[in-house]
Amino acid sequence: MKKSLCILMGLILAFAAVIPGFAAQAGEDSLFGAYKHVYIIGIDGAGRFVKDTDTPEFDRIFADGAKIYTARAEVKTDSAPNWGAILTGASIIKTGLENSVTDDNERTSDTEFPTIFTYARKAFPDCELASIVNWNNINSGIIETDVGVNKQTGGTDAEVVDLITGYFDAGNEPTVFYVQLDEIDHVGHSVGSASDEYYEQITKTDENVGKIYDAIERNGLLEDSLFIVAADHGHTNTGGHGGITMRETQVTIAVTGKGIKKGGTFDSDTRSRDIAAIALYALGIERPGNISARIPANVFENVEGEKRSFSKDPLDYLISKIVWPITLLTAIPDMISGKQ
Repeated sequence: MKKSLCILMGLILAFAAVIPGFAAQAGEDSLFGAYKHVYIIGIDGAGRFVKDTDTPEFDRIFADGAKIYTARAEVKTDSAPNWGAILTGASIIKTGLENSVTDDNERTSDTEFPTIFTYARKAFPDCELASIVNWNNINSGIIETDVGVNKQTGGTDAEVVDLITGYFDAGNEPTVFYVQLDEIDHVGHSVGSASDEYYEQITKTDENVGKIYDAIERNGLLEDSLFIVAADHGHTNTGGHGGITMRETQVTIAVTGKGIKKGGTFDSDTRSRDIAAIALYALGIERPGNISARIPANVFENVEGEKRSFSKDPLDYLISKIVWPITLLTAIPDMISGKQ
């Protein structure tokens, strides 16, 4: 009896000690739900190479933001697996979003791993949601068909930007807004990531990112907003992607908005899928327990980073650990030749 009372008393004391800790954390964690809008601008095929050429608009937009050029893409460095991971927070192992699958794949909100558009619709039933892209597979095969997303597709990046500026100038105020610009990827396929043309296209795409940002700004939508630019994968020297080389695997992610850590550098375990966790956190939407996206360190002010969970996606976790040493070895030729 005496032993039982001691155990009970110990549990009560432990519970009492824990509650203040959680309360204090919740009080300080004021950025959860502090944003009204999340804008994700995808620059297809840019990889880590944004840092290696002139990007005046990127530099302007993220002067007070957080950025990383060495985040890791999905192990399969194709577009659908990575845009799928960015929008769902889950690996290709969980979503099955191969390029070929998205050619004709009407996903609905009852899928096990929906996009952040579905979570936003459930949290904010009347909100505006939009996706304007160059590569139509995203609209037709990744984003759900039944959550009321305003989907538009342009045949060129210039057309995409015109659609975007018209969309915002018409007075739309989306809670979640996604963009994909495709022409860096086109050049990467044709001449590779070691070519002058590739870097020139990154600079051209940077100009388009600036136009999108300015359209949002002139319509008074930057306050209480999170603005994100992300690449899905890089390219090999000679062109192409889908493999596990460092040039294909490392990607750029940049975030700006109130409460973002100025000069923040994310952390070394940042994956592109973590953008989904960042977006949900910003909008105050509880993250589903079945996704492996997490909040990296050194992004939000006064918000600690989370460790990646083995239990959320054990197979992906193990494959990533096995593949990464091989990926590191692929960087040796660039190191010897002096290329970045």
